[in-house]
Amino acid sequence: MTALLFAIVTFCWGFTWYAIKLQIGPVPIEISIFYRFALAAILMAGGLVLLRKWRPLDWRVHPWIALMGCGLFGVNFILMYSATAYIASGIVAVVFTTSTLFNALGNWIFYRKNPGWRFALGAAFGLGGIGCLFANQLAALSHNPQAVIGLLLALGGTACFSTGNLVSVKLQSLNVPMRDAVARGMFYGAALLFVFALLRGKAPVMPDDPVYIAALLYLTIPGSIIAFVAYLALVGRVGVGRAAYVTVLFPVVALTVSTYLEGYQWTLTGASGLLLILLGNISIFARLPRRKITAPAI
Repeated sequence: MTALLFAIVTFCWGFTWYAIKLQIGPVPIEISIFYRFALAAILMAGGLVLLRKWRPLDWRVHPWIALMGCGLFGVNFILMYSATAYIASGIVAVVFTTSTLFNALGNWIFYRKNPGWRFALGAAFGLGGIGCLFANQLAALSHNPQAVIGLLLALGGTACFSTGNLVSVKLQSLNVPMRDAVARGMFYGAALLFVFALLRGKAPVMPDDPVYIAALLYLTIPGSIIAFVAYLALVGRVGVGRAAYVTVLFPVVALTVSTYLEGYQWTLTGASGLLLILLGNISIFARLPRRKITAPAI
């Protein structure tokens, strides 16, 4: 089941980068993100009501849900999209992989869980592999005077994503079903996005482009509802540290999509990066054979 959850999240999120690119245009970014999570929240809540699985929650857990929602579905995306105004989206994807480190650090600070040497080694391989895959874009940062602003925004968005992860662990410890937490969290995140858009003077624009609408539907259903429920279920199973490794894997899917749809050119350095990511995956998740201990003969 754990492997299936990893595959679902990796492939769902791997295609979102291209879908996001298809939405760039006349609709303000803040409004596009609002449409995504408002629609996802409505569909998910409606589905739970129809299936008679919508349950009232204790008011005391709502502040935690709001914090998770604003981290995962609000501030995270505001900062990440804003970062693309200063640096390439590929660099933002690279920076986002540091959530493995943010999650491990937060897990250690707040929950006193040591990530272990295998995770540290796997994360190092994974981050190094992503660095190789985007080596050319990373090198270009040194020539961009606004790169620091973009990097800080992307790091801030990643930190917010990790905060949402850590809060989801708290909610699971309170026995809050993740489907209920995600549906309500999306409502909170969408409300934050709407207020943010209004404060910036961005009025809702009704899109009529079929490509935009198709991208919105993909981002709403597979990219938000399915992926986030699966991801938070993964957090509950393997912890925030290991679950965050999926953020190192899905950029590989995104690169594969770019190869066929955007003409991404593979190089020896890029192929080496892919190998490092696979090695990191093996380091973290492969089961080492246990040494069989036999009793000494008497």
